[in-house]
Amino acid sequence: MSELKLHNSLTRQKEIFTPIDENHVRLYACGPTVYNYAHIGNARMAVVFDVLANVLRSIYPKVTYVSNITDVDDKIMTASRETGVPIEEITTKYTDIYNQDMASLGVTAPDIQPRATAHIPHMVRLIEKLIEKGHAYAADGHVLFHVPSFDKYGGLSGRSRDEQIAGARVEVASYKKDPADFVLWKPSKDDEPGWESPWGKGRPGWHIECSAMAAEHLGLPFDIHGGGADLKFPHHENEIAQSCCGDANPDDLASFAKYWVHNGFVTVEGEKMSKSLGNVTLAHDLVNDHEGEVLRLTLLSAHYRQPLDWTEDSIAQSKKTLDRIYQNLREISDISIDENATAPSEFMDALCDDLNTPKAIAALVKLAKSAAEEKTSNAKSSLIAAAKILNIAQQNPDEWLGYTVSDDSVDVARIEGLLKERTDARANKNYARSDEIRDELLSMGIAIEDTPNGAIWKKA
Repeated sequence: MSELKLHNSLTRQKEIFTPIDENHVRLYACGPTVYNYAHIGNARMAVVFDVLANVLRSIYPKVTYVSNITDVDDKIMTASRETGVPIEEITTKYTDIYNQDMASLGVTAPDIQPRATAHIPHMVRLIEKLIEKGHAYAADGHVLFHVPSFDKYGGLSGRSRDEQIAGARVEVASYKKDPADFVLWKPSKDDEPGWESPWGKGRPGWHIECSAMAAEHLGLPFDIHGGGADLKFPHHENEIAQSCCGDANPDDLASFAKYWVHNGFVTVEGEKMSKSLGNVTLAHDLVNDHEGEVLRLTLLSAHYRQPLDWTEDSIAQSKKTLDRIYQNLREISDISIDENATAPSEFMDALCDDLNTPKAIAALVKLAKSAAEEKTSNAKSSLIAAAKILNIAQQNPDEWLGYTVSDDSVDVARIEGLLKERTDARANKNYARSDEIRDELLSMGIAIEDTPNGAIWKKA
């Protein structure tokens, strides 16, 4: 069995992963705020933690993966005001679209996908504990976490006191005891969603949501907490503060989650994604233009902790890599596999070394080439087992490569007729007509391959 190592953001070093309970590994990753389509950065998080869950499941007997939906937030209320669409309709719509888009990228749905609005009582109870223990206070209809009450605040991000205040972009309000204090509960206006609480009708702050949901569904402490690098501060820093001071141990930052895993940012053609540049790249658009496996492989083409530059060239390279693997699989399509086979050590060693997906992909390409050469059940079984962990190369090779067509957009009878005419033309040494037919087929999106057994066609 390969020994899994992960870079722990909390300790800032790569460590051997030792689960709290080796019979049940528990993983939490922060999911989307559902007010619009998810961008490619959101998709990277979903794909990275999907692979991590797959790796964990290949090693341990039980894994529970939780990834939440934030369905109460100021951005959602703004979207509702701007569009005139009810909040629940917006959140339901974009939750469904997010899940469909991630499924197109081969992401398996998390074991549990809690919605924030279903956990308001859990948040209220946690806030009450924080007030009782002197880590939070009510003021002017708000409840705030008092940052100076937790001397280990900043332990995850490593930010200084001044950096904490600047980085949090905190509102300087008269009811705050300290500029760094952050909101746990805020009052709601009559036209805003709200719930009754000991502090009046209101709604939770963003950070308290994940603390409450993680504790409810995984218990404390749990093994791994993660998300995008942009969440490290202030979101994850605040989660640690709330959870350690409320339900866990304020003297031990790992008493909430033992390991913290963060994936890097995504740029687009070398530029940071931003509305002002007009380069915000939506997963919803990409899955309509490209095969999901191509997009998934592109998202895994860089190490998860490193920045990923999203380019047309990188998408094209992923398509070439997958075509090569599928061609190898097509050459051994008649060979049966052992469904219980496991991925070989070279491949697993790469993934167990802090999810080194570039190295794992290289190993997979090598496995595919070897399987095509060896033409044995063992070699093919190893390839398939490895591919399943990355969740690529899961389609029919003939369909992927275009040798079979299942849609009505292709006139098969016409293609077969032209192919026969070309064969006759070549037999009669009428090469000019043969070339005309090839060009005509190409204009229809059909390529011809001349094989020892005769000409065959496929979608170009």
